[in-house]
Amino acid sequence: MIRNIVGSVLALVGATAAVWSPFRAWYDGRHGRDYAIDELFTGITDAKADVLGSILAPFLFAALLTVLGVVLRSRILVALAGLVVLGFTILWMVRVGQAEGSLTVGAGGGLGDGVANALGGGVLLLLGALVMSGRTRTHRVDGEPRPTRPTLDGPPPDDSTHGPDRHPQASAPYAATQTFDVPTWDPDRENPPPPKQ
Repeated sequence: MIRNIVGSVLALVGATAAVWSPFRAWYDGRHGRDYAIDELFTGITDAKADVLGSILAPFLFAALLTVLGVVLRSRILVALAGLVVLGFTILWMVRVGQAEGSLTVGAGGGLGDGVANALGGGVLLLLGALVMSGRTRTHRVDGEPRPTRPTLDGPPPDDSTHGPDRHPQASAPYAATQTFDVPTWDPDRENPPPPKQ
């Protein structure tokens, strides 16, 4: 349970960082929300994109996958969200590198903190998926009766055992006890028990 909580927190922080990243500078001060999604496949241009048609869209999809993965405790959904974030960020880096000739990192320009947020968010999503233990499944052998009420002596007995041949106190765990009078040896009796060897 602790692993699921820690993994869920990591995944939610990663999804938040990924969704926040398009509102930060990605390259030369240009925000990620200004890059249209179709530019990732056709080539980067100077045109400004709509917010929902920008790179924000796949990150919102990844955040939705993350929330579903956390609610359902699905490591696969959380890992898929991380791959979506990392995949679109790396594809963007490839396209910008092709358009600019090379990628630079620096205080005056180049890659901005939005890219770092996206990459960090994707890594946190993958770490969250690794940390999560996922759902625990219990396997039941087919044909084994499932208990309908808790008892001290295991599952309830089969209906086939009820009948006139069955002893009335066989399955009752708290049946009344019977006492028997057992004679004790009296030394004054004429037939003492044989001595033990």
